[in-house]
Amino acid sequence: MKTVFSGLVAAAFTFTMAIGAMPAQAEDLAAIKDAGEMKIAMTGQYPPFNFVNDQNEVVGFDAAIGKEIATRIGVEPVIVTTAWDGIIAGLLASKYDTIVGSMTITPDREKVVDFVGPYYHAGRGVFVKEESPVQSLDELKGKTLGVTLGETHEKWAREQGGWDIRTYKGLPELFLELNAGRVDAIVVDNIPVAVAVKETGEKIRQLDTPDIEGGSVAIGIAIRKENPELKAAMQKALDEMMQDGTYEKIAMEWIGRDIR
Repeated sequence: MKTVFSGLVAAAFTFTMAIGAMPAQAEDLAAIKDAGEMKIAMTGQYPPFNFVNDQNEVVGFDAAIGKEIATRIGVEPVIVTTAWDGIIAGLLASKYDTIVGSMTITPDREKVVDFVGPYYHAGRGVFVKEESPVQSLDELKGKTLGVTLGETHEKWAREQGGWDIRTYKGLPELFLELNAGRVDAIVVDNIPVAVAVKETGEKIRQLDTPDIEGGSVAIGIAIRKENPELKAAMQKALDEMMQDGTYEKIAMEWIGRDIR
């Protein structure tokens, strides 16, 4: 459920306004087909959605979805890894063609990019060590929270106030910091944490926060604006994947359940 922090969105919006005065560009779908490849951005630090395996390959749910969409459009997929806090700026600068990186669809982001999807739904979770005495958000006041830099979880935590905040690059670092006791809780997407707990036996638990903001959000695939043909082609590929069983197969492999 990753989203760019408000300041970055503002910067991206400024960038978009600046390039708006430039001559119109060709539709991105034609350029992608001419190149014979689609460059797909993600961080590579968000298991099980996207991460680097032992063979130094970027794999995971996002990677598989992005590759399948490219293949169905008729081009080769090329995975590009980049830092999350600059990922939209990179898209607007044409460093890649799309972002398939677990990005939340938000009104601020829709001002600067278009979305294909949503391709899954997720929610915000607050997690503590299994033996922690903390049982509620109120009990975290005055303590230290770990978040990923640039996600909406960081924005949410800062808006709530009442605790210290430390930022990290991704989920692996957050787990390390929580287990080492350098943070008292982490605020992250609930799906990847649930998978990690199941697969690695992480000794953490989720606090009961039924009314927390961001409890259920739509995750989309970002592309540059003014690309109706590319958007339609990618949406068609995604819809067909969901209809013919390919999506469910990918979801079961990486997540263990259908998350659409």
